[in-house]
Amino acid sequence: MSSRKGRNEAARVVREQMARERRRKRTLWISVAAVAVLVVAGLIGWSVFRGQQADGYTAPPGANDTGTGVVLGSGPVTIDLYEDYLCPACKQFQQVSGDTINQLVDEGKARVVFHPVAYLDRFSTTEYSTRSSAASGCAAEGGKFREFSDALFERQPPEGGAGLSDDQLIDIGAGVGLDRDDFGSCVRDGKYEAWTEHVTSEASRAGITGTPTVQVNGKPVADRSPDGIRAAVEAAG
Repeated sequence: MSSRKGRNEAARVVREQMARERRRKRTLWISVAAVAVLVVAGLIGWSVFRGQQADGYTAPPGANDTGTGVVLGSGPVTIDLYEDYLCPACKQFQQVSGDTINQLVDEGKARVVFHPVAYLDRFSTTEYSTRSSAASGCAAEGGKFREFSDALFERQPPEGGAGLSDDQLIDIGAGVGLDRDDFGSCVRDGKYEAWTEHVTSEASRAGITGTPTVQVNGKPVADRSPDGIRAAVEAAG
């Protein structure tokens, strides 16, 4: 009899252990499932948030349909120009070929889509590339984009420092004929910083890896000299 009781007791203990193990596994799987749901929900929420960020920009007056650049002129040939206001090579390009591009626009031979990207924030302690690009959006709002851009390259600060302050950017804007109060408020509020992020991310997505990059009707222009750019425009026209 005692032997039978012992066997029954042992069987009961085994059943209880198996029941506990099943409960433990069930609890574990419920926890794993809950974590998975939270992770998926978090990823969906992050994607929605990023999508809202990417779409939540205000393009300045004069921007193209995709909001990736400011359009100057209305000629039959399109010049896409990707530049960063902190880029020394961009300043050199403007000094050498900027007048030629302006002439092509003024002659009605080309329209320029200027994409003020912010690739070089890491070379400034104040994210100058972003701040100056956003300020150019404010200049476009005031109808002085080209004048302000030219002045920014003339006053380009060296890489590795703070760049021009907001006050200095506002002084430059006022110097090219922008209303100091309206332009100043736009700059200080960072109104077009989200637009700058959009311009930069879309340029990167389009395969633009460096500045300056010049395209004529979507084709890269290797010879960025005045003669090279004019020849590319004439060939495309």
